[in-house]
Amino acid sequence: MDKERIILGIDPGTTIMGYGLIKVVGKEAELIVLGVIELKKYNDHYTKLKHIFDRVTSLIDQYHPDEMAVEAPFFGKNVQSMLKLGRAQGVAISAALSRSIPIFEYAPRKIKMSITGQGNASKEQVAILLKNLLKIKELPSDLDATDGLAAAMCHFYQTNVPTTAKTFNSWKDFMNKNPGRIKK
Repeated sequence: MDKERIILGIDPGTTIMGYGLIKVVGKEAELIVLGVIELKKYNDHYTKLKHIFDRVTSLIDQYHPDEMAVEAPFFGKNVQSMLKLGRAQGVAISAALSRSIPIFEYAPRKIKMSITGQGNASKEQVAILLKNLLKIKELPSDLDATDGLAAAMCHFYQTNVPTTAKTFNSWKDFMNKNPGRIKK
């Protein structure tokens, strides 16, 4: 029987942080929950960081994920925004590390590529494909939630690589294990 695992995906943000959790059994993934952490109401950046830590920790304590996939910050022109985004990502990572959960980081283009097949896909394209893949009845109004879910699905795709039934150490080993496939 295939081992079950739960993956938490995070789309870091300082105004809205998206998250999604999936349950994986073998080659199948199903949605557990997706949502956002609203941070607009906090004026102080440090209060936002504390709230991110508390909410991510509570998600971990509630759903017990085995792994966390997080979207890496992309390079922007505004250095202050990048610094704040990096802090938000770091706090989410710290929350997972405080519960000994392994972290996997993916570039935004890699996440979009794994879901849609193209690295420059829009948030809407990613959301629609996730809706179909995971049979989501209704998409959330804020697509940061589906971005967090996309990080989890990207990690699922990256770690669910098919394995071959047989392994061979050399050509001689292959020939010994497959005598009927050799023409003389």
